[in-house]
Amino acid sequence: MPGQCIINCAITGAIHIPSQTPYLPITPDQIAREAVAANKAGASTVHVHARVPETGQPTMDLGLFKEFCGEIKNKCDAVICITTGGSPSMKLEERMLAVTKFKPELASLNMGSFNFGMFPMKERVKEYLHDWEEPYLENSRDLVFKNTFHDQERIFRIMEENGTKPELECYDIGHLYNTAYWADKGLLKPPFWIQLILGITGAIQPSVDNLLFMKNTADKLFGDDYIWSVLAAGRHEFTLGTVGAVMGGSVRVGLEDNLYLRKGELARSNGDMVSKMRGILDELNIETTTADEARQLLGLKGSALTEF
Repeated sequence: MPGQCIINCAITGAIHIPSQTPYLPITPDQIAREAVAANKAGASTVHVHARVPETGQPTMDLGLFKEFCGEIKNKCDAVICITTGGSPSMKLEERMLAVTKFKPELASLNMGSFNFGMFPMKERVKEYLHDWEEPYLENSRDLVFKNTFHDQERIFRIMEENGTKPELECYDIGHLYNTAYWADKGLLKPPFWIQLILGITGAIQPSVDNLLFMKNTADKLFGDDYIWSVLAAGRHEFTLGTVGAVMGGSVRVGLEDNLYLRKGELARSNGDMVSKMRGILDELNIETTTADEARQLLGLKGSALTEF
């Protein structure tokens, strides 16, 4: 019986800044190597953002996406999930560039507008490496990450045109109801791939009670028509990920969401984080999917139909 737990790994993201850790993948070569290693360690899907190689600043530069996504595709069979979140400060047209160009199997989609606070990270940064970093964090005090119904409809239609399945990022309970609205309208086709996200300042916070609340709400809304995963930010990544897996869900780990392997120890790579999560699941006799099993579960088109 194939495993049903998908380990997805978020390689670099747009939240953390280089000043927080020397291990954050920045260049296309680093991002590709980290993704391949994460797949080898047990990640079926890898979620990718791009960064300016010289500074680590988030970007939607298509040349950078082409470079590292092509390398990932050539060296492993991982499902590549491209961001459409990009960075909270980017316009929708910029955020959709990579989906339109490369037609990935999966792409993330935030299921509602909300306050996206990165500014608490400033308390843990003693010295900044680049001029953009401190304002980037500070400006999030007055930042609404815009993902309106109008935006979502446009994104869904672009994804449909390009054969890309949305990974539905739900940061709060209302986002599940937004997802149900589009499912009722027929813009989403089951199985819905839903990421339950806990721990972003401005959205639902991480606890077992909140995870159960989100899961029970999703059960009522979607029944057997969805597959779900837990993304718990920061120190809650492994604990709530484990709870979710025991409940029958999948799990996301990676340096986009959490910088530490354990208390006081920075994670040196995404592969180390996947290996730790895989080890926990193995001890609990929870079987994990291969990349091709994940494709089958999620109903994906296959990497041959992407254009990396």
